[in-house]
Amino acid sequence: MAASPAHIDPRLLRVFVVVAEELHFTRAAARLYVAQQALSRDVRRLERELGAELFLRSTRQVSLTADGVRLLPYARRALAAQDALLAAFGQARPLLVDLNSPGLETARRVLHRARELAPDCELMARYESGLTGAAAELLAGRLDASFGRFAGLDPALRSGLEQQPVRFEPMAVILPSDHRLVALDAVPLCALAGETVYAGAGNERTLEWTDLTFRLFEGRGIAVAPPLPLAVGEEEFRRVMAKDRYPILAVVGFPAIPGSVSRPLVDPVPLSPVSLVWRKGLVHPGVDALRRAAAETGRAEGWLQWPADGWIPASDQEVMDDHK
Repeated sequence: MAASPAHIDPRLLRVFVVVAEELHFTRAAARLYVAQQALSRDVRRLERELGAELFLRSTRQVSLTADGVRLLPYARRALAAQDALLAAFGQARPLLVDLNSPGLETARRVLHRARELAPDCELMARYESGLTGAAAELLAGRLDASFGRFAGLDPALRSGLEQQPVRFEPMAVILPSDHRLVALDAVPLCALAGETVYAGAGNERTLEWTDLTFRLFEGRGIAVAPPLPLAVGEEEFRRVMAKDRYPILAVVGFPAIPGSVSRPLVDPVPLSPVSLVWRKGLVHPGVDALRRAAAETGRAEGWLQWPADGWIPASDQEVMDDHK
């Protein structure tokens, strides 16, 4: 091999070994729960770092080069040593997963399926924060996984995290039951012109959601409600919302609020891009189960299918496309 790199990311070695075993990029990507494009990028990155071509690719087959054959036993030994080290220091410890709020369907269903896939792992749920609030805890090792809009994080935070797209979640507006728009089955975005809508402004833990709101409302004549006292707990949130009577920007399937009705937004259909997020370098069977659960459930439910007239910010599209 032409290069002697000082450090090789074990994740890249794991990608290499799986492709070498499958000799098929699509099957390897499915086995690793990543998009084929992302897997191909990882292989090219490893080849650049080693200064060697590892695979011969054609439209009909994939095969190992001489350098690939030479690397394979070393890569397997390195990964076996890493797995043994992690096992010795409690790889199977409980995994702490932040689901943001009780009742949110996407994260709850992924966690439920992950528990079925890995019954010997203890996957502990908490309901405390948006992704902005969770990110620092992920990086500090106080939290293991969370869900949310990855593009809404500061790039300095994103650089230390991994993500897997889970869902383009359709957005909705929650209206007081006597609101003028309640008679509509779906609310065109332009119909909210002149309204003031609550979107968590002032909550430092959910900046990614408020940022998405400002991008969605820009130029549409819709105001974002000023910061309110941070309501702790479902009951207190409902009380504050009933008192101020602002329409609330939410997602379809958001838990019901007494005295209110939820209506999907259309023209366009705004989407909240949800990713599973974890700390770079974290190896744990619970993370593997979460990733598999997200991929399986997303395929079964069509969560990453793009709806007609869908909308997300361009920055979010770039992040989601990184995993296609």
